[in-house]
Amino acid sequence: MGSRWGINRTVGQIYALLFVTERPMHADDIGEKLGISRSNVSIGLKELQAWGLVRQSRLPGDRREYFTSLGDVWEIFRVVAAERRRREVLPTLSVLRESLLVKAGTPDDAFAQQRMREMHELVDMANTWFDDMQRLSPESMAQLMKMGSRVQKLLSAKDRLLGAAAKDE
Repeated sequence: MGSRWGINRTVGQIYALLFVTERPMHADDIGEKLGISRSNVSIGLKELQAWGLVRQSRLPGDRREYFTSLGDVWEIFRVVAAERRRREVLPTLSVLRESLLVKAGTPDDAFAQQRMREMHELVDMANTWFDDMQRLSPESMAQLMKMGSRVQKLLSAKDRLLGAAAKDE
């Protein structure tokens, strides 16, 4: 899963180990369990911390740092989605906005700008939708996901009703 989320294999292995382990682990234990070097563990943990996917703590009487994954799968989903948004969606919106500020000099430029405007509108709408989803409780988000194709059927029924009402006017 990590490689599909844009996380390299070693980082994914570290995260998976922390996710399925009940107690906090220190870097030496992680390296030993996974058979990877201490430096790779350290780099992987820093990346996971940058993503906000692991927490660091200390145990009383122990100088070592211990690490745990986020416990709630919905929180993990939110963190990964928010980080992907920050790394991918927001820079794309920024580039599209900058491109739209340039005046079109030729018909080809005008066509290109129209296409970029359409892409900007789509990405901006998805970004706004993401904000809405981030505000939902895990229970509401699960209900929405379970609705699946029933949402499409509901929208189609609404369109039919509105179309029939327009004909009656």
